[in-house]
Amino acid sequence: MTSRPQLLFCAAILAASAASASAEDLKTWRHGIVEAKSDAGFAMMPSRHDFAAKQGLKIDFVQLKGDALVLKAFLAGELDSYEGSPGGAIIAASRGADVKVVGCYWPGLTYALFARNDVKSIADVKGRAFGISSPGSLPDLVARAILEKNGMTGDDVRFAVMGSDADRFRALTAGTIDVAAASIEFEPIAAAQGIKVLVRAHDAVPQYLRFCTYISGKTLATRNDEAVRFLTAEMQGFRYALAHRDEEIALTREIIGAKPDDPRPGHIFDEVVRISAIDPAMPLPMDKLAWMQQLLGKTGNLPKPGDLKAMVDTQTADKARERAGR
Repeated sequence: MTSRPQLLFCAAILAASAASASAEDLKTWRHGIVEAKSDAGFAMMPSRHDFAAKQGLKIDFVQLKGDALVLKAFLAGELDSYEGSPGGAIIAASRGADVKVVGCYWPGLTYALFARNDVKSIADVKGRAFGISSPGSLPDLVARAILEKNGMTGDDVRFAVMGSDADRFRALTAGTIDVAAASIEFEPIAAAQGIKVLVRAHDAVPQYLRFCTYISGKTLATRNDEAVRFLTAEMQGFRYALAHRDEEIALTREIIGAKPDDPRPGHIFDEVVRISAIDPAMPLPMDKLAWMQQLLGKTGNLPKPGDLKAMVDTQTADKARERAGR
């Protein structure tokens, strides 16, 4: 007769085996994101609480420094999807690249132009060293959009191409540059370092989309069920992150190794909520995409506009919304 301890031991072995088998059955989905910073908890929450596992997926987040590098990896076939500024994707699609916009979960722009204290106004940036990222990237286009709105062009400043938001902010505090486009997360630590918010991008260019999600037409055709499941996990994860402030901040701290007294994760969460920057339903605002395309034309990044409707896929996100629940 089998004893109770033996039965419990056998049950534990069977449970562990089942869990292992289940984990092995998960399909890996490689998703590219810009290098994690103080809002990382939002981007990576879909991989927690079994949001992805319940969809039969394991999301492998691939972090790269800047939109341009993430797009390059995507076009090289190294990623199943990626998220980033629409600028590079619109340019790539206009040149025949297989890239489809499936939704824009971060339509609000939690970004700003930061400046040294001797820069008194946006008009005072003329002739100054201005930190951006790669041409066509979010920092580059945000800077050009704000300059354009204030009657200036890129020729009125001295652009300095730098890596991440943190790289540009460090260069600003070191005095290497005078102005920088960077995440609003740096606002609570700026004043102590002689830096100020010169312009809030959300106020200056409210039509600017921060992040959209992209999948190739080939993947949408051959792996549509997986794409739907991926977007379902994304929607559920974003929704959960917005409803659980402390947990989102804790996850961000874990991912980027932030100290408990670092105010940036909490600041960016509150900014997201304040301006409703994130929409878990991942809409496709065609008016904003059209505005982005027009901006690319004005800045000289896009000589000839492409067909935005051909670049957009609505059906996959519609299916995901049904799975995710309204």
